[in-house]
Amino acid sequence: MSRWSESERKYGRPWHGPLRHYDILKEATIAFGIVLVLVFLLAITFSSPDAPPVTVQSWAKAQPVGFVDIALTELNGTSTTATYGPPYNTATGSLQSLGPISVQKFFGVKYPLNTAKDFVLNPLSTLPDFPSLTAAIATYEQAPKATEDRWVSNYQAQLNKLPLGSSAVISQMPSAGPVPTLMSHLLAMAQSGALDAQLLTQSSFYTTNYTNPLMFIGDSVVAQPNSYWNKLVTVDHLQGNQWGVMNETGSWPGQPWMWLYTMWYQISPMSTSGNGDVEVLAIMTVLSLLLLFVPVIPGLRKIPEKIPLYRLIWRNYYRDPDFTKVEVPAQRPS
Repeated sequence: MSRWSESERKYGRPWHGPLRHYDILKEATIAFGIVLVLVFLLAITFSSPDAPPVTVQSWAKAQPVGFVDIALTELNGTSTTATYGPPYNTATGSLQSLGPISVQKFFGVKYPLNTAKDFVLNPLSTLPDFPSLTAAIATYEQAPKATEDRWVSNYQAQLNKLPLGSSAVISQMPSAGPVPTLMSHLLAMAQSGALDAQLLTQSSFYTTNYTNPLMFIGDSVVAQPNSYWNKLVTVDHLQGNQWGVMNETGSWPGQPWMWLYTMWYQISPMSTSGNGDVEVLAIMTVLSLLLLFVPVIPGLRKIPEKIPLYRLIWRNYYRDPDFTKVEVPAQRPS
């Protein structure tokens, strides 16, 4: 037989107080019913507003010039997505490191994206019965890269003279080669909703992967301060400096459990660091491991004994000397 440890002797005393019948199934059923009623009542009273979804179609209708401006950056590979780096491509525009370690490079390109093909040329190639469009796509793809960039640059210079909400998109411009034809058809495709469908079906068989349309719309965040997307998130208090991901649309409270994650983005150096995401990830990993291993970390595991809040819950037990007089045998039972 081995000896009980001091802690086992302290907390292993058998209960000698009063007993009463307890039906756990009955209590669980009652608790489930009460919670169900509360969920329905609170959902009816305080649920999230039924905001319409943000789509490429709604963006192209609200800001036709803004949409075409971003589509041009996808076409010539200068958008945020096109220059992002892993997991989308091998560029380095948004690489983050923790000291000498780049987590993105370590995991590599897991979701390859070619914005010119995936966001512009491939969707356009699905449109039937447009010989001029087919010829424009072939002309663009067969041209040298320098010529493609010159066409896009010439078109973009004229387009940037128009306000983002203007519908007067340039349809003809000899110095821009086939780009006006490509952009006119892409805008019409987006405004009809067909581009949303193409961006969704490209990624997988199931249409639950919204990466492509989200990246396309998201590229307007930095490029256009007054973009459709920026205006929406500002109104709904969803900007990063407004604690972003823990807010709900409108004035409703969001996910309060997210505060610990979003808090780090609001304080220096994470709030101004180019490696903010990976720094917050590292902090949360350390905190999560500390929480996970509390039972085996010396000092931390003694906190409940040093701050005995459990005595408030079991105060009757600790208050009645008859309950604590029972001695535990020094030896373990064989």
